[in-house]
Amino acid sequence: MIKRTSQDIRRLNRFEVLRRFYAGAGAMSRQDLAAATGLSFATVANLTSELLEAGVLVEAGHEDSSGGRPRARLAVNADRGALIGIDIAETSVHAELFDLALEVRHSVERPLPPGDVRPADVVDALAACVEELLRVSGVPRARVLGAGVSVPGMVEREGGVSSFSPYWSWHEVPLRALLDDRLGLPLRLDNPLRASTVAELWFGAGREVDDLVVLTLRAGVGAGIAIDGQLYRGFTNSAGEWGHTCLAIDGRLCTCGNRGCVEAYVSTRGIVQTWRELAPGDERATGPDDAATVAALARAAAEGDPAAVEVIDRTGRYLGAAVANLVNLLNPRALVLGNQVVDLLGERLLTATYEAVTRHALALPHRAATLRRSAVPHNAVTRGAAAFALEGFLDDRDVFGPVSRMRQPRDRRDGGRSGSSGAES
Repeated sequence: MIKRTSQDIRRLNRFEVLRRFYAGAGAMSRQDLAAATGLSFATVANLTSELLEAGVLVEAGHEDSSGGRPRARLAVNADRGALIGIDIAETSVHAELFDLALEVRHSVERPLPPGDVRPADVVDALAACVEELLRVSGVPRARVLGAGVSVPGMVEREGGVSSFSPYWSWHEVPLRALLDDRLGLPLRLDNPLRASTVAELWFGAGREVDDLVVLTLRAGVGAGIAIDGQLYRGFTNSAGEWGHTCLAIDGRLCTCGNRGCVEAYVSTRGIVQTWRELAPGDERATGPDDAATVAALARAAAEGDPAAVEVIDRTGRYLGAAVANLVNLLNPRALVLGNQVVDLLGERLLTATYEAVTRHALALPHRAATLRRSAVPHNAVTRGAAAFALEGFLDDRDVFGPVSRMRQPRDRRDGGRSGSSGAES
């Protein structure tokens, strides 16, 4: 068992407190927070005092108490500063500027060049996105408390290194160091699995349940895992690589180099390959952009094309079998399906998936689990990445006091700790 330090425990407790505010509860008293989190009133009082001092919370009126002094109600201080969330995907960089209530204020997207993208290409696109966000919003750089960056693949978050990318030939790329040189902002790096899961914990299904699995289904496929309301990372921050578990022995070649992975069948690339196999003469299945081709597949199915309908049903069977493995293994209360594939293929895919999960999952964990679409507004990955940035800002205050590290961005490379939204679990 990994021993947690007092600072780890405080970070986890702070996450629980913050989560209640962002989960739609609105203004809350310290007594409300103690009841909602199960923490002692003294712990809640200490944590809220720190958050008030940091300006993250403000007093928002009082409520009557039975016979005692009126209780102060606390709320998130949306105007304290800005946060940036960035989603690096296979073909583009999407960035959003948030206020401290994690409401989107501005969005921008830049394409990436086709083929084997270089780290410098991503850095250029990301820096251009940030500059455009600041210019359009009129927010001074000094008002940005931090930026969270979601990087596909395996990320060594403490050093800010992209250890492996499933899209490009990246290995041990010091991405945060490269971005430090261009951005001059406090940075937190992680991957879309963790970012999406934090967004669900703060804004989606995690407001109702504490044990959930969040499935990312786009060019890359994976599962973010939350246990007891806390993000589960695994020993090397690589938990959740469900997309690279085996679905078919000696099956299709996957981007990771293995064969038969879940991702090879239910990612945008895998779905396009299924269409090409079932309808080899259909020109609609031959486009260079996988996401656009899946959108064309959805239109063809809506028009009643039998091959397109079969592609979606078959994808649902693949996905349902793989989801049933998660149900049997993790026994979650909820499984959340999100991102591009679900948005494009919609209810037909979900229906086929539900049926396959029912066939393959054990009865007891299946009855306990609900399968649902993500209801997180906008881009769940950028929202979760912005939450990482907020936790990073608060962690910096733990180490350096009230002076923000944004004036010393290079210090992060030399052993800066990396807390992130329930990450230290």
